[in-house]
Amino acid sequence: MLLLKYLLLSAGIAMFVIAAGILTYDAYLLIAWQRRRLNLDPEAGAPGPAPAMRWRIPVALVMLAWAPLLISAGIVIVPSGMAGVRVSQTKGTLAGTLYPGVHFVVPLVERVELFNTRDQLFTTGISEAALAKGAAKGEALHVQAKEGLTLGLAITVRYQIDPKRLDYIEANLPQPLEKEIVPPVVATAWRELVPGYTVREVFSAKREEVRQRSAEMIRKRLGADGIVVKEVMLRDIELPQEYAKGLESLLLKEQENDRMGVETEIHQKQVKIAEADADATKVQEVKQAEGQAAVRVLQAKGESDAMQYTLPLKQKQIEQSKLEAEARKEATVKNAEAAGEAKLIDSKAEGERRKLLAQAEAERIRLTASADAERMASEAAILKQNPLLINKIVAERLSDKLQIMMVPADGKFFFTNDVLRGMGAPNHVSQAEDVEPSDGKTQQ
Repeated sequence: MLLLKYLLLSAGIAMFVIAAGILTYDAYLLIAWQRRRLNLDPEAGAPGPAPAMRWRIPVALVMLAWAPLLISAGIVIVPSGMAGVRVSQTKGTLAGTLYPGVHFVVPLVERVELFNTRDQLFTTGISEAALAKGAAKGEALHVQAKEGLTLGLAITVRYQIDPKRLDYIEANLPQPLEKEIVPPVVATAWRELVPGYTVREVFSAKREEVRQRSAEMIRKRLGADGIVVKEVMLRDIELPQEYAKGLESLLLKEQENDRMGVETEIHQKQVKIAEADADATKVQEVKQAEGQAAVRVLQAKGESDAMQYTLPLKQKQIEQSKLEAEARKEATVKNAEAAGEAKLIDSKAEGERRKLLAQAEAERIRLTASADAERMASEAAILKQNPLLINKIVAERLSDKLQIMMVPADGKFFFTNDVLRGMGAPNHVSQAEDVEPSDGKTQQ
């Protein structure tokens, strides 16, 4: 619908522009023809007939252009958060509220006055939002208390215009409401109410009562004018400087008095608690003594009752002890017999073991002697084949540091043999070994 309104408006303006363009073009042609006629050359002849002005088409376009303009003027759009009321040039303010959306009015006869229906705030002093932005402290609402002292009140009133009574507001109240109606009503209500209270009551004792009464008064007065008051807030109170100092000292004294009263109550409660603890301890001791006596009585009674069953139980225990002794005796005899048999078996096993060990030892000696005989036979065969091995063995046994040199056995190189004998004589003790050569002779 908004697009349609702008299209109609554009169409009407376009018709006016076209009509003006046609007339301008015809006037240009006429002026050009008159210039040619004034500057006419006698030899060139007449410039022709004068061009005519086309009046009908521009007039028709102008008359036709009023239609879309009037239609677009009759379309009124109320935005969100707003409400409107129709004001007629002939009948005045018409009843009924125009809510957000598209509405039609009589062009050139009716107009629409818009009002903000959102919640609005009236604030005296400076709001917290403005203080957060760094704004300077504003003027508070000054009222006089019962003592004649002047107080500065920082008040915030949240209100909303009643959409159903916009026709009454438009017809009877001065505009704008946020400047002409709300501030005087709020200030008057507080200035009529606060003089009935002392500074101390307004500041602390009856602060909430004062706020509630002022809210009722403001709500009642503004409600009669179609303004709905939702909340009245008393944010801050500015006390006179001298009174503030005196009130501060008084509050300190009251706090000290309250502190002492609280401490006194605490001490009294502590005394009562101590008395209650003593009484509880006394009762507890009495109960414990009674309980111990009752326990002793029950123990004695239990012992007396238990004696009736003790004697039969003792007899059974004695019989059981006798049976256990006999069982242990029989077990001892059987254990002794078993131990004797076990020892006999062990002795037999030990004799068998020794016999087997003797046989094994005899077998080992026989095998060792056989192995030694075979070894001796093999060594005799080797010595028989190589008689010089006897000298090597002797030299190796003389010293681990002795170097061995093999020489022929044909009697040559006697000098070498003498040197070797001379080197071995001082370092080692000569020891004679009987060697049985392969030819059966003994050498020392």
